[in-house]
Amino acid sequence: MDVEILARIQFAFTIAFHYIYPPLSIGLGLCMVIMEGAYLKTKLKLYEDMTKFFTKIFALIFGIGVATGIVMEFEFGTNWATYSKYVGDVFGSALAAEGIFAFALESGFLGVLLFGWKRVSPVVHFISTVMVTLGSMFSAIWIVVANSWQQTPAGYHVVGEGLEARAEITDFWAMVFNPSSVERIMHVWLGAFLAGSFLVISIASYYLLKKKHIEFAQKAFGVGLVVALVSAYAQLFSGHKAADVVAEYQPAKLAAMEGHFDSSAAADMYLFGWVDKEKEKTNGIAIPGGLSFLTHGDFKAPVTGLKAFKPEDRPQSLNIVFQSYHIMIAIGMFLIALTTFGAYMWWKKKLFDKRWLLLIFTWSVLLPQIANQVGWFTAETGRQPWVVYGLLRTSEALSQAVTAEQVWFSLILFTFVYTVLFALFVFLLNRKIQHGPAYAGQEEDEIHSPRLEEMAENFGRERAEPL
Repeated sequence: MDVEILARIQFAFTIAFHYIYPPLSIGLGLCMVIMEGAYLKTKLKLYEDMTKFFTKIFALIFGIGVATGIVMEFEFGTNWATYSKYVGDVFGSALAAEGIFAFALESGFLGVLLFGWKRVSPVVHFISTVMVTLGSMFSAIWIVVANSWQQTPAGYHVVGEGLEARAEITDFWAMVFNPSSVERIMHVWLGAFLAGSFLVISIASYYLLKKKHIEFAQKAFGVGLVVALVSAYAQLFSGHKAADVVAEYQPAKLAAMEGHFDSSAAADMYLFGWVDKEKEKTNGIAIPGGLSFLTHGDFKAPVTGLKAFKPEDRPQSLNIVFQSYHIMIAIGMFLIALTTFGAYMWWKKKLFDKRWLLLIFTWSVLLPQIANQVGWFTAETGRQPWVVYGLLRTSEALSQAVTAEQVWFSLILFTFVYTVLFALFVFLLNRKIQHGPAYAGQEEDEIHSPRLEEMAENFGRERAEPL
């Protein structure tokens, strides 16, 4: 493999692994705010226990997320030096804003969230939970703003030529509110809410299947289901708005997403299929004129196809774009159906009697994660061959000094380290779930360990004996 492909694979692997955790922390944070808010309103200790339990899981997710995110910043310099020089002014502003307005807020209140239960008032602790959640959401804003600028650049001018060319900001707010940033931020937030809420639902469903912590699980399930139901429906509208932006500013990406080749003809909307790149056609089941209707409100309206672009300006991995996009859509529609049916069964008071449904909800935790991943694959692979759309090609963004052997070595090393980290994450998460929540009046498990209590008594007795 050449250096470009290897560097892209390495960055895709590292960012995909990292992206498991930020959506979980954002979505779980929102659920924790609701749980602790319910405790302040009702004074029901079970909601406090619930918040404490999920705070431990949040801390684990946050720690792994921070550790895995640092690597990507080094990759910008090692593998993508030309790209870093080109976007440095833009990214520097966005990432500085993330550090000042988001990460500082999140990490500053995290200590109060984790260790302040008996040190601050319930209201102050609730505020810290809100601030940590807002910090994680603000962090997503600046990362998505930086990435959206690559998709739809605005508020800049280019200085220099060739390898010395770089984009400089001329209007900070135009850069922030570039044509795709707002819609993409909402789409990312809602995907994160689904990831976090389904984690809560999955854990609650597992307890109900095991007939453990019944009241705790039922109330936690309710919180997660409300967040998931609202987010699933909101994601449908958010995704449509995001697709409208793609249609206007990145028509080649839209054509790849739906496998549409004709230069200017009505476009079908495929439910599933396969893109034949060589024959320039897509085989599958489609709604005739469906894409035209969604884009223009007219089943016969022409949509720009891939043939309108030079071969070198089209996304090369057409099936990756097409399949990723359709997997995301399929999962989104399934989550709408699942949460709607779950809410109906909840209303009928039959939900917790259906073991098969609880089993589906237990494993459904994987679906928002898969949807988030393939959504990013669609956005990033569909942008190719541009790393900054219309301005800088991916092939021109590579570091000039890096070799294929160096990228191979680091990719193998990252794979090993990330595999160990993921195994550790799963092990610790499972241990926390198996241990379950600590209820009101019950301290941390170490404090009530009979062996530790016996050791403490013996230690006190020995200290009391004269020398």
